[in-house]
Amino acid sequence: MRSAAVTPEGDRIRWVELPGQEPPRVYVHGLGATSPAYFTEVAVDPRLAGRRSLLLDLLGHGISDRPTHFAYTLESHADALAGALRAADVSAAELIAHSMGGSVAIVLAARHPGLVSRLVLIDANLDPVPRVPGASGSSGIASYTEEEFARGGGWEEIRDRAGAHWWSTMRLAGREALHRSAFHLTRGTVPTMRELLLDLKIPRTFLLPEADGPLPGADALTEAGVSVVEIPDCGHNIMLDNPEAFVKATAAALEER
Repeated sequence: MRSAAVTPEGDRIRWVELPGQEPPRVYVHGLGATSPAYFTEVAVDPRLAGRRSLLLDLLGHGISDRPTHFAYTLESHADALAGALRAADVSAAELIAHSMGGSVAIVLAARHPGLVSRLVLIDANLDPVPRVPGASGSSGIASYTEEEFARGGGWEEIRDRAGAHWWSTMRLAGREALHRSAFHLTRGTVPTMRELLLDLKIPRTFLLPEADGPLPGADALTEAGVSVVEIPDCGHNIMLDNPEAFVKATAAALEER
């Protein structure tokens, strides 16, 4: 396990690193998740192995620190991630990023372009979403106030709705971190993540479950050079639900010029 301080207070982002050739690859998890648990199986597949790979946990999640003073906006997540990558002597990385992590990766590429050479986004959030009480995911978490979620019954209610699999990693996240990350994910960015993605000039691929297609706005994304790829037999956690199809699509995306 490796780490880097990414805030003035010394809070640390941590990651598991697999040795290999440059340029590096960086795997970034989604809300309430952790990269080693979600990506190890696919990262060591022979079709993706051989590169220096960082399976990194965002602040507030997994093995990274959980500061309560941190804002947990998409921008602050991206800037903290940038600090960790620079400390690890990473530049021009290929980012493979899931859900909220994909949103953070888009913002990272826009704010710190020298750090990112390519994006593979896995069912990432591109637009703001409504906050809906009783819903699962970020929409339901963000429907609580921070006080209700962190110190009221919100944490337990989300636990009961999340299911055993997601809860196994969500329980590692700080309560303030989880709520603020969800809130700012539903709020999005200005310009939106979709607009930022459209403007990027690096190779970009967007993977989504075939059952959820077609992706809203796919034509505009394709016209802007984003490859939109539907993956069969999976839900939101594509790399866990259908690792074979995920690896095949991701390896193809990383070879595109």
